[in-house]
Amino acid sequence: MNKLCFLLVISAIVAAVDIHGVEGGAMVTGTVFCDQCKDGQVSLFDYPLSGMKVTMVCPGSGGQTVVGQDTTNMLGSYALSFDGTPDLTTCFTQISPNSNGPQSDSNNKCGFAPGPPKSVRLMFSMFDMEMYSVDPLISQPAQPMSYCSSSSSSSSSSPPKTPSPVTLPPPTSSLPQAPTPPFTLPPMPRLPPLFSMPPTPLDQDSACSNEYWMKAEYKCYWRAVKPDMAVGLIFGPLAAEKYGNDLTLWKGLQGKGDPYRTLLREGVTALLNSYNSLKFPYNAVQVFHNLNTALMGSTNGVLLTALRFKRANTGYGHVPCKLQACKLIN
Repeated sequence: MNKLCFLLVISAIVAAVDIHGVEGGAMVTGTVFCDQCKDGQVSLFDYPLSGMKVTMVCPGSGGQTVVGQDTTNMLGSYALSFDGTPDLTTCFTQISPNSNGPQSDSNNKCGFAPGPPKSVRLMFSMFDMEMYSVDPLISQPAQPMSYCSSSSSSSSSSPPKTPSPVTLPPPTSSLPQAPTPPFTLPPMPRLPPLFSMPPTPLDQDSACSNEYWMKAEYKCYWRAVKPDMAVGLIFGPLAAEKYGNDLTLWKGLQGKGDPYRTLLREGVTALLNSYNSLKFPYNAVQVFHNLNTALMGSTNGVLLTALRFKRANTGYGHVPCKLQACKLIN
């Protein structure tokens, strides 16, 4: 963004605050991944974990205090909201030791060993609004998967210094150490049953508008999410509060005539594009973050975020949509 555009954006936000006012609030967002190779970092074979309980802890005069808790959605994301503008820079988040998400039981018991806590980091603070982010939390299986290289699983590099975790009550039943599972491929989203997958543009520049994603011949490209999934389930509690619990991603693609419906339409479109092109300007986590940040701000901020998504979804005028029609299986 050049200086002129930056000044125009700031001027629009200042004008909106002066006219409409802003209610103070703070949000902390992050994700939880299954560290299948037990190398202490998010890599190619790792995937998001749903249903994991995440606890936020802050130091106080009497010791460490739990100030919030949330459960990750289907894409492994969590969000904690607070009234006012508290200073959360000394806080950290961690996976609860007794967190038994649905994926931790079905996918090689990835909830066997929660990773270290991660510090909360302030991203911006403006007009009584604060947005914090946290580096990805990890949870590990009892043994690394057999397709992981020995060098990655036996790495002896010292981990970064992290805060000491809070001791929470132990689970009611101990989790036995599982034997090394047989060779399995990393979990992948299921494809629609009536279509075969054409060559994918995953490693190419590709940007498709919402009109493409509403066509039946492209439904096989709905990867990690499905049309009938609820908006609130995918984008988190702020989206659920704004759009309700029954609005689906498919209906969200058809939104128009209202700034918030326009934001949702372009946000869902950007999410689908991010799953189908590694070169798309936004990844999935950035789409979640930008949409939730816009929902916390003014109407002008909502429109600006929707415009940025729309420009990316249309390839900034020079990147085409490279999806090929799905083929019916006879």
